Amino acid sequence: MSSTPADRKLVSIVVPAYNEEGNIEELARRLRIVFDNEPSYDFEVILVENGSADLTWQKISDVCASDPRFKSVRLSRNFQTDGGLTAGVSFASGDAAVFMCADLQDPPELIHEFLVKWAAGYENVYQVITRRVGTSALRRFNSQAFYWLINKLTGGTFPRNASDFRLIDRRVYSTINEMGEHNRFLRGMVFWTGFASIGVEHERPERFAGDSKAGTLRMIELAVRSILSYSNVPLRLITWTGLAVSAFSFVLLLWEVYKAVAHGVPFAGFGTIMGVMLLMFGFLFTMLGVVAEYIGLIYEEVKERPNFVVREKIGL
Repeated sequence: MSSTPADRKLVSIVVPAYNEEGNIEELARRLRIVFDNEPSYDFEVILVENGSADLTWQKISDVCASDPRFKSVRLSRNFQTDGGLTAGVSFASGDAAVFMCADLQDPPELIHEFLVKWAAGYENVYQVITRRVGTSALRRFNSQAFYWLINKLTGGTFPRNASDFRLIDRRVYSTINEMGEHNRFLRGMVFWTGFASIGVEHERPERFAGDSKAGTLRMIELAVRSILSYSNVPLRLITWTGLAVSAFSFVLLLWEVYKAVAHGVPFAGFGTIMGVMLLMFGFLFTMLGVVAEYIGLIYEEVKERPNFVVREKIGL
């Protein structure tokens, strides 16, 4: 039975773009092919221009002018990927929303499989990256280390190699839109909601054009903020480290007392004393650093600044 306009579902596709002038036209072309191959659904694309310094906004404007299914939000500056996704999904009106990047490393053709899983009842359908084509060994190591560490610290909350490229039901993104967090890690927020989830394995291709913005320092910053946002294990480690060092110090003190009683008190070892002192100060400042990171996140939250600022809109 063919669908009627009354029962056709709308899918909103949210695409943040930062300095992606070489990818916008190809992205639009491939998305139109996906739309043509999915006649049972209606689509809207919300392109979020995320503070680009190149011709990305002009390219987006041209695409929106030629096809009313493409709409856009232009932000006042770069708010990072999660800020761009947050901006786009706040304007979404679909029965489901797809998150994807503009660099075409998230292949639009995979949306078909997302839709199949969504129709089967899953509310969070995400890509599981089986292989990263054209990615450096350092970048692959960063990704593997991040997933290993965050799963260890969160009890396996995050599926290994799950990407931001996903389809989520309206109930999922509506819940996310209601969350007031300012330090956002949307990948984690989606899994936190607990809706029915399933992964779709697929190889991640190379960028179509342009350079990657995911450098090592950026990955480390993202990893630290993500871990601190979803785990209090680092704080517990401070307590356990303090207890362990205290216990070791107590045992060492008993040993020194024994040696003093049995063998006298020879004083040799200024270097040892200094070494122990420096070691303890190292532990102390490391612990203070962890606490400072948490305080920094709290500071960002209590300011209650918006996650994005809109400069202008097209079609919304």
